[in-house]
Amino acid sequence: MAATRSLYDSDFYAWALHNAALLKAKRFDELDFDHLVEEIESMGKSEGRELNNRLKELLMHLLKWQYQSERQSRSWLNSINKQRIGIDEVLDENPSLKYELEDRFQQSYKYARRYVATETRLPLSTFPEQCPYSLQEALDADFLPDTENLSHD
Repeated sequence: MAATRSLYDSDFYAWALHNAALLKAKRFDELDFDHLVEEIESMGKSEGRELNNRLKELLMHLLKWQYQSERQSRSWLNSINKQRIGIDEVLDENPSLKYELEDRFQQSYKYARRYVATETRLPLSTFPEQCPYSLQEALDADFLPDTENLSHD
C-alpha cells in the first residue's frame, strides 16, 4: 500500500490504472481506499462545479444580452445556446443534480452578476440583486431577455 500511495503522488494516471486493475481482479485488500474515496468524492463534486460554471456563463450572457443590447452578436447567442445544451447534458448524465438545480441557479446568479459587472464595466447596481429570469426561462431555448424598458441611470 505504501508503494501505491507514493504512486498516487508521483504518477496519478499509473495509480488510477493500477487501482482499476486491482478492482477488476477483486484484490480489495491491496486497494488504496483512502485515495479512492477522495477521488470518487472529487468526481461527484466536479459534476456540480460543471453545472455551476455553465449556469454562471448562461446567466452572464443573458445579462449582457439584456443590458448591452447594442452589442448583441451571434457569438453571444451561440454562447447562450452552448450553455443551455451543456446544462442539459450535465443533467442528463447526473439526474440527481436536478434536485439542486434551483439553489445552484440562484447561487450562480450572485456570481454571474459580479462577473458581468466587471466584464461590462457597468456598475454592479445596474443588474438586479435577484435574478430577473426564472430557471425555466433561462433554460428555455426560445427565451431571450427583454431589452426594452430598461432604466439606464
